[in-house]
Amino acid sequence: MEHVDVLTDPWIALGIVIVCLALSAFFSGSETALTAASRARMHALETAGDDRAKIINRLLLAKERFIGAMLIGNNVVNIGASAFTTSVLIQFFGAEGTLYATIAMSILVIIFAEVMPKTIAITSPDRAALVLSRPLSFVVALFGPVTIAIETLVRFFLRPFGFRIGANDAILSATEELRGAVDLLHSEGGVETEAHKMFGGLLDLAELEVSDIMVHRTKMRTISADQSPEDIVREVLNSPHTRLPLWSGSPENIIGILHAKDLLRAYDAAGGRASDLNVKAVALEPWFVPDTTSLQDQLKAFLSKKIHVALVVDEYGEVMGLVTLEDILEEIVGDIRDEHDVRVQGLRAMPDGSVRVDGSVPIRDLNRAMDWDLPDDEATTIAGLVIHEAQTIPDIGQIFTFHSYRFEVLRKARNRITLLKITALNRARTKADS
Repeated sequence: MEHVDVLTDPWIALGIVIVCLALSAFFSGSETALTAASRARMHALETAGDDRAKIINRLLLAKERFIGAMLIGNNVVNIGASAFTTSVLIQFFGAEGTLYATIAMSILVIIFAEVMPKTIAITSPDRAALVLSRPLSFVVALFGPVTIAIETLVRFFLRPFGFRIGANDAILSATEELRGAVDLLHSEGGVETEAHKMFGGLLDLAELEVSDIMVHRTKMRTISADQSPEDIVREVLNSPHTRLPLWSGSPENIIGILHAKDLLRAYDAAGGRASDLNVKAVALEPWFVPDTTSLQDQLKAFLSKKIHVALVVDEYGEVMGLVTLEDILEEIVGDIRDEHDVRVQGLRAMPDGSVRVDGSVPIRDLNRAMDWDLPDDEATTIAGLVIHEAQTIPDIGQIFTFHSYRFEVLRKARNRITLLKITALNRARTKADS
């Protein structure tokens, strides 16, 4: 039988190179597909009973080992193909065969084993990951012992330099990752602006406190329990709100929350005689919450207690304001208006594009009403923002410019700014240019 030398037979050499390139393409494409695959999509498919998605999720749980197996396999086949091609071309071209092999293998590996498979995988990573899931599971199991040994060796060499390998510490929290994904989809047109705002508002609930959105006590609509029942009924009917804090003695002494429907039931039970009403007995017990309560926790508390109104108190127990379930929902979905709602009080748009704002208007309400982006990290009201930025209590007529807005103090009451004129500079320039 004629002996065939695999190192000199061109057809055998070509076949081995093609196999090595195919394996290299498999390793490169697999790594890209699994790292780019949607974890949420794979979790949903696994929940629906897809075994391939279950394999992918198991591989992603040990991502370091999976990537190590892909690198080992990729390097082995690439080095093997290059070495074999070099040995064959040296026999045909002598020393110049090394140069020819380097050029040829660089082109083949870059195009067919790197760029092309990764491009295909990144175009449809979920589908590619599902197709490759079972072969990948076999390869990772095959290279498992080698990968573990290499990981151990790498940790040993990097430990003196303070590197923590395999700690699986996430750089971003789950909330930040979700926010980043939503922002990316919005910038690419995959999520509409309104949906993007709602996602952002939902994610902000854990970062905001009730003091950030509460109605300040100076803006609260309250009713004195010391006046006649007839006057109380009249005030409730004239109020745009269905739930009103009830106080006695002084406005700071809140003794209950009066619900308009409960008052009307009692009024009907009294045969329409307001003088027979015991308003204090009708009122619900007030619920006091700390001003540092997060909106996420407060929303859960509202839902569990089935109560829609809470009074916000500071560390000394003094009433600071009032927060409602609707206030929290509006942080998610935007303004919820009905036929009795009043637009933001203390806000008036002027013909020249500026806005006259009472100093006590909350920054978040102003941003929502005007579609602005004034920061509310350091202050709750617009007057507080001006004082924070100016680092002093300004005088009437002083003008400040910060955050691309111009602020002019129009009126003061002692040390309190009561009226401001605000102009959005960017919009003013755009209007002037047009």
